[in-house]
Amino acid sequence: MRCRERLESYLRENGVPFQVQEHRAAFTAQRVAAAEHVSGKVVAKVVMVMADGKPAMLVLPAPQRVDLTKAAAALGAKEVRLAREEEFASLFPDCEVGAEPPFGNLYGLPVYVDRELAKDETIVVEAGTYTETISLRFADYQRLVQPTIADLSRQL
Repeated sequence: MRCRERLESYLRENGVPFQVQEHRAAFTAQRVAAAEHVSGKVVAKVVMVMADGKPAMLVLPAPQRVDLTKAAAALGAKEVRLAREEEFASLFPDCEVGAEPPFGNLYGLPVYVDRELAKDETIVVEAGTYTETISLRFADYQRLVQPTIADLSRQL
């Protein structure tokens, strides 16, 4: 099953209303925002990190950058660094590398969401490809994923 189908099935099973959008290929979260004609602050950007040697998923608004010191504090880790593709690609076998959706719970990963993204009523998430996104209410996302909300970022 492709990532998008997996997400759609999961959302339907949990009674979550959502909308699927398709757009030209976009390889950064800010370009996804431009392609979708939405503010970058509502586009959920996934950043994979290694926290004390274990993978974790951070989710931030597109215009934000991970602050590794803040992330380490939030994750209770001594060392947090950006993960290399080869360290996490196999965790998402149904997704294009770099287009992972912020549903780490479906992949056995802890999820941490930046406080700024949690302020938005609706968020746009990648659906496993560089050309598909899903929009849903943040409250529904939070209910399903149960992420830790923390201060993780700084402005680009």
